[in-house]
Amino acid sequence: MSGKTEKRQNAGLLEKPRPKTKKPPLYKVLLLNDDYTPMDFVVHVLQQYFNKDQEEATRIMLTVHYHGVGVCGVYPYEVAETKVNQVMSLAKAHGHPLQCVMERE
Repeated sequence: MSGKTEKRQNAGLLEKPRPKTKKPPLYKVLLLNDDYTPMDFVVHVLQQYFNKDQEEATRIMLTVHYHGVGVCGVYPYEVAETKVNQVMSLAKAHGHPLQCVMERE
């Protein structure tokens, strides 16, 4: 059989459709401003839980300070939920009213 004939015969075969997988929805983790949590604590949180370097952590902290809210990162639901819980636990343990929330992107 020639290559062309073989291709024509294979072209008529039905292929099993592959199921399309959806990417999981992503969630933004947000820090909310308050008048009591020290700025250096917020920078520490951003470095410890969101792997931000000093410069980026400071930039996000200033965004929170001046605009009332700042995005720490965007993650799948379970990761975002874990990060929110970690931040809230650390803030509570240190007596800070820092609020961390998540919202669907």
